Amino acid sequence: MKDTRERLSHITLSLHWLIAFFILGLMSLGVYMTETSSYDLYPTHKSLGIFIFFFIVIRALWRWKNGWPQPVAQHKNWEEALAKLVHWVLILGTLAFPISGMLLSIGGGHGLQLFGLDLVSANLVDGQRQTLNPGLASIAGEVHESLLPIMLAAILLHVAGALKHHIIDKNNTLKRMLGFKNQ
Repeated sequence: MKDTRERLSHITLSLHWLIAFFILGLMSLGVYMTETSSYDLYPTHKSLGIFIFFFIVIRALWRWKNGWPQPVAQHKNWEEALAKLVHWVLILGTLAFPISGMLLSIGGGHGLQLFGLDLVSANLVDGQRQTLNPGLASIAGEVHESLLPIMLAAILLHVAGALKHHIIDKNNTLKRMLGFKNQ
């Protein structure tokens, strides 16, 4: 099923809500880990990030193949431009978050593990982890950390826009995103 003005496909809805849940959870977990130095949570954070990356790539390809859903109603030019910008920030940000995290881990010599399975082995010398590429780790770390406020702002604008459409404009944008068919 393709996305229409009246209804979004099950694929679009499932990918949207799955990724939203995981990204919000991973952002929260990332802040908690860094604020409390909870190093024991890093493997979980990384594994969940790698896991959801698979679905993020599928969503980006789905969006590329199918385009953006048609708006439920006409909006002012500035609203359409802002919505398009926010949607692009969300798509690119959800791609950049796990990519930068994986590059940070690999560059830092930690490797990549998916729930204990080595995807990229840690860089160990005489049993000690050694940074593999300090420049890569530094840049990836800066990108990963800088994405947090950008993504938070985009998510808040996205939610505010959905609520505006529902409460002020009284259109079916939010209902469609929740899986209800527009009448």
